[in-house]
Amino acid sequence: MDRLSPIPLYFQMAKRLEDAIESGDLPPGTRFANEVQIAQDLDLSRPTVRRAMEYLVDRGLLVRRRGIGTEVVKPRVRRPLELTSLYDDLLSTGQRPATAVLVNEQIEAPADVAAVLGVPDGTTVIKLVRLRSASGQPVARLTNYVPAHLLQLTSDSLAEHGLYQLLRAAGVSLHAATQSIGARRATVEEARSLEEPRGSALLTMERVAYDVQGAAIEFGSHIYAASRYSFELSLMAN
Repeated sequence: MDRLSPIPLYFQMAKRLEDAIESGDLPPGTRFANEVQIAQDLDLSRPTVRRAMEYLVDRGLLVRRRGIGTEVVKPRVRRPLELTSLYDDLLSTGQRPATAVLVNEQIEAPADVAAVLGVPDGTTVIKLVRLRSASGQPVARLTNYVPAHLLQLTSDSLAEHGLYQLLRAAGVSLHAATQSIGARRATVEEARSLEEPRGSALLTMERVAYDVQGAAIEFGSHIYAASRYSFELSLMAN
């Protein structure tokens, strides 16, 4: 660590450990010595070590267990707030995405869905419900509505590809989207499907994607297991 750098020592330590965890050099299950020993080994103050560890706990990379100590856990999936699909994001980070297609059917658009997509009530849309997993663990339950005239979707293709991949392959150009992010507790059924404890925290996202003509081409309402997933936002100063 660079003691002459303006970057705080705790943050330098935390980032070095974060890189090691995400690269696999510190795999899940790795246990750390106590903070006093780490501070002595690294010639750092105990408050510096404690703050670095707390940063990694808050990031979901470490967990503290009474009687066991501090341990590396499987990193959360961190998703940038960009116009990409979860499938694409998982692929790009080597997370081995897998998809179980729970619903793939054509329905008459309910009034709220029709309003979001800008089509008349009763217009035929494709309703999709999928359970997306990363490295063998369920991460998200995805509900999407797509105007039926845009493309045909088979459950086999949805299991092998992301929705945005299939839209692009059908000649649909994704141009922009609006989305809102929230949080709430899981219902019993949601917790069961995501293999989370009853009442556990969920992240929620609703997104409407548009093509280059400004027509809505997809409405998604998604839930994510907060213990294994987070959104990442980059901010630029004016």
